[in-house]
Amino acid sequence: MKCIEIKLPDWNLKGTIKKLILMKNNYTLNLEDLPVKEAHKLDQKKLSDFLIGKLVNFSSINKIGQFNEGQSNPTYVIESLEGYRYVLRKKPPGKLLPSAHAVDREYKVQKALYETDVPVAKMYLYCEDENIVGTPFYIMEYLEGRVFLDTTLPGHTSEDRTAIYNSMNETLAALHNINHEAIGLENFGRPGSYFVRQLKRWSQQWELSKQQDIPEMPLLIDWLSTNIPISEETTIVHGDYRLGNLIYDLNEPKVIAVLDWELSTLGHPLADLGYNLMLHEEDFNVRDGFSLKNLDLKGLGIPTKEYLVQKYCEMVNREIINPDFYIVFSMFRNVAILEGVLARGRAGNASSSLAEEKGALAKPIAKIAWDLVKNSCLD
Repeated sequence: MKCIEIKLPDWNLKGTIKKLILMKNNYTLNLEDLPVKEAHKLDQKKLSDFLIGKLVNFSSINKIGQFNEGQSNPTYVIESLEGYRYVLRKKPPGKLLPSAHAVDREYKVQKALYETDVPVAKMYLYCEDENIVGTPFYIMEYLEGRVFLDTTLPGHTSEDRTAIYNSMNETLAALHNINHEAIGLENFGRPGSYFVRQLKRWSQQWELSKQQDIPEMPLLIDWLSTNIPISEETTIVHGDYRLGNLIYDLNEPKVIAVLDWELSTLGHPLADLGYNLMLHEEDFNVRDGFSLKNLDLKGLGIPTKEYLVQKYCEMVNREIINPDFYIVFSMFRNVAILEGVLARGRAGNASSSLAEEKGALAKPIAKIAWDLVKNSCLD
């Protein structure tokens, strides 16, 4: 059994965040610091009774805490009376957008990937019975490692930063090199026409979630629809692949788990690459502690966009590509997602208390995307 905890360095509370999955004894995380939001409270006795006989060495729940950082599916850490911890991830309450918050798909893809070269947490069980915690949920491992939110990685040497980014890039290539049919995911999505379907989906989600006027969005939708690449290749795509969704080893700059698979499906692999490169195109003033554009990347030891593209293409055995379309598409989709976060926040059922702050990013990101279009050699 893997024994894991995430330690939060004293030097940077903002840049590292705790994401937990199963550890025995010697906890450093105090669940009293993770209060469960009123809108997300669970029936502890009902859940405890349900888990008896389904988890090894489990008799009852001692404590439950809820993480505040996620913007979608509420995520909790459960401590058993025996001193074990688990992570529970569930759909949020309330009226949801079509096809959103697919915890069943998160569970399925991680379970399928567990024995591959792609590092993921171990899945323990999935429950679709809404009578247990109010919505479908799954239980997974609680892993020990480091999760970095600040993409400039303060407190690290330039060598460490290079290694951290290279491991992120290598893990993405490993995912896209997986034969999805060989691990039972042949029906995890529709092959081909990925960007056509995604543009339709996120355009609809944008209209359903819209909280503010963003004039660049119809322009982006039109440009993307007329510049879709001809390539129809299909792999597993994560959908939200970024530094903050990775757990790194406590002692090495190596990815030990990829988290948050809610948007995963079968699709075009370069969508993941473009999403992972978005912050290289965003000005640091837009997302302090996230964006990388106009920073001294060489001095920091952070690989450039061009370097990451070249190395990724080498690892997946393809010619070097211009990533602009994929970055613009990812920014467009991110705006639609952020608008959904803002809508849930105003409706009172967001997973995080930061919904308004996150939603405010939609306008500047849409502008950056359209500026990239105007300067792109693809147009």
